[in-house]
Formats: sequence, C-alpha cells, structure tokens
Amino acid sequence: MTMNAQAPYPVGTPGQPWGEAEKAAWRSRQVVRRRYADEVVAAIDALRGRFDVVDYGRIDYGDGAHPLLAIRSRDWRDDLPIVLVTGGVHGYETSGVHGALRFVAGHAADYTGQVNLLVAPCLSPWAYERIHRWNAHAIDPNRSFRADSPAQESAALMRLVEPLRGKILVHIDLHETTDSDESEFRPALASRDGKPFEPEGIPDGFYLCADAANPQPEFQQAIIAAVAKVTHIAPADEKGEIIGSPVVAPGVIEYDYRRFGLCAGVTDARYTTTTEVYPDSPRATPEQCNEAQSMAVRAAIDFALAHR
Repeated sequence: MTMNAQAPYPVGTPGQPWGEAEKAAWRSRQVVRRRYADEVVAAIDALRGRFDVVDYGRIDYGDGAHPLLAIRSRDWRDDLPIVLVTGGVHGYETSGVHGALRFVAGHAADYTGQVNLLVAPCLSPWAYERIHRWNAHAIDPNRSFRADSPAQESAALMRLVEPLRGKILVHIDLHETTDSDESEFRPALASRDGKPFEPEGIPDGFYLCADAANPQPEFQQAIIAAVAKVTHIAPADEKGEIIGSPVVAPGVIEYDYRRFGLCAGVTDARYTTTTEVYPDSPRATPEQCNEAQSMAVRAAIDFALAHR
C-alpha cells in the first residue's frame, strides 16, 4: 500500500494523535499479503534436521496465532560465546528475514565449535504477513525493547535472551530501508502522532546503524567492506547524513540503541550493529539483498572471533 507522500494520510485528523478508533481504522486497512507459515515456518522446519528450534512465544491478535521461533546451535557449549541474529523486527523488511535464514542454511555450520548461534529470523509475523512496519496495535516493535514493553514481539525476544546476558559476544539485527518508508510508513507515523510529515529521502544502498554508546568503528567497517562485495554502500546526502543522522564513517550512522528502545540494544554484547539494505534500488536484486544480509552476519562473526 502506497500513497502520495504530500497527501493527507487516509487515517486520522491532521494535528491530532490517534485514539483507539483511528488505530482500528488503520488496522482494518491491513490485509494478509503473504503467509508466515508457508514462507518462514516451513523454511525453519526444513532446518530441524541440523539445528534445534526454540518456540519462544506466540503472537495472537485475534485472527490466528503465530509461533515465534528461534534457531539454535545443536552443539551448544557453555564455554563458547553466543552470536544473536535477529530479523523481521519490522515485518515488511523481507531480506532481514530471508537473509537470516540464508545464513543459517548456508553458513552456520562454518562456525561449529567456535560460537553458539541463536537466530530469531522473524520477530513480527503479523506484520510480515501484511508487509507492514507496525504490529496490530500500530506500535513499532523496534522502538519497544524496554521494560514493560507495549509490544508482544519485543517482550518475547527480551524474555528469550535475558538468561544469556553476559554471554553474548555479537548481536546483529537485520533491517531494510524501503521506498515505502517515505510513501507509507513515515506518513502513517506522522499521522499517528499528530505531527506534520517531513520527507527525509531514501538512501540508495546498504548502510549500518551503530550504537552511539558502543560504536565499535572497526567492527562496523569490516562489515561494510564485506558487504561492498555484494551490493553498493549508501553515500551520504548533501548534508553529510543518512536518514537525518550524520555519517560517521562510510556507510555508518549511529543511534543511541537503548534510548530509542531498539532491538540491537537488548543485550550487553561487545559487538552490535543494525543493517539496512535497500531492496528498491535499480542496482540491487532481492537475491543480492538476502546475500548482503548473510554476508553481514558472517563478517560480524569473523571480526568478533578475530578480536576477542
């Protein structure tokens, strides 16, 4: 679903934050466009012969429950560091989900005996099916990783990783920036919050969002260098920014993960990053985007193991 970015958003009254009626109207516009069971659960089931699968919760908004599944190293050893890979925090960001699954299917075995892997490829199945950013309550899960989270999706992951805190070496969270950010999701956000919509533009290429409190610049640049072999890296705009944030190194911006309640801030891992692939670029294919995400995971693990 797209719209003219300059037109009033079709839900809500300009200048007035949404109440429950507006959220219900927005929710009524969301339709199932693909099946989580067919595209994600089936792919995870195909990996059960080589990996353990953890059912860590259920998402149910009254229109059918979806299991939350994570893939876990079968040869788990308590003396090894843990690598956490998350995808599909925003359900519409397809390569985050399928890049994580590609990494597990094609490359996870390369790290046997070196790390314990925990991969949650699709945190937001309701949004995955509707190709949307928010959950059914018009909440962004990637602003909800905090105590007493209002998002089921975020709370479930936090429960999963809490017993592992102190043991996680790497957390890489896989995302996309799409043209629909500008045509649908940012206008929806402005309308929901009763604010004017201010276009930001869409960066053409892959970039990373590091944690401002723990930036690890060499780690970020190792990932950028690896992904540049697969797809192009987003340049800074005329202000020296990407999506309104200063570019601190080629292809890298920074956010304060915990202040904003971002997924990549849920652990105290030494090495953390958030990837952003641009699938709508004329210079990138879905195949390249999935491979870029998988490559980013491999580069993150390789760097962390070399610099423990």
